[in-house]
Amino acid sequence: MSITVVNGLPVHVLVVHFVIVLVPLSALAVVVGAIWPSAARRMGMALPLLALVTLASVPVATNAGEWLEGHVDSDALVRRHAELGDGLLPWAAGLFVLATAVWWTTRRSASVEAAPGERTRAGTPRSALVVRVAAVVLSVVVAAGAVVDVYRIGDSGAKAAWHDGFSKTADGGGHGDND
Repeated sequence: MSITVVNGLPVHVLVVHFVIVLVPLSALAVVVGAIWPSAARRMGMALPLLALVTLASVPVATNAGEWLEGHVDSDALVRRHAELGDGLLPWAAGLFVLATAVWWTTRRSASVEAAPGERTRAGTPRSALVVRVAAVVLSVVVAAGAVVDVYRIGDSGAKAAWHDGFSKTADGGGHGDND
């Protein structure tokens, strides 16, 4: 049994705010950690833990949304929002995997030394440079994908919830008035 309503509101409308905040925050932290290893070292274990909490919040919001979907009038906007919402979990999982990888590699990189012949002019091992560039590119791609997906899901949810539920005039009397 799960909690479906809190203080008269469906849990989905409450929990979804965690996702809206945590996904972009995790995305930013992963990109910053990938670009600046010293920042990743300073974030320490908080980086993968933040991404883990983000990952855990997505199925909670999705499950609450599925319950809510069964308790509202079904229309194309609600179905579209539900379809989009189902696609966020892989992005959140990607953020978690990358956050863990960035944390792990920056933690280990301080103690790893390469053979003298493998260093670039700047003193960085070539293999480490390739891995770092790949991590940065992958982090930016996954972070951007996750943030864009959260935006699309949130936009579709707002349209589903509010498409006919407000008046554009201040008198409040024109429900559904789109003029």
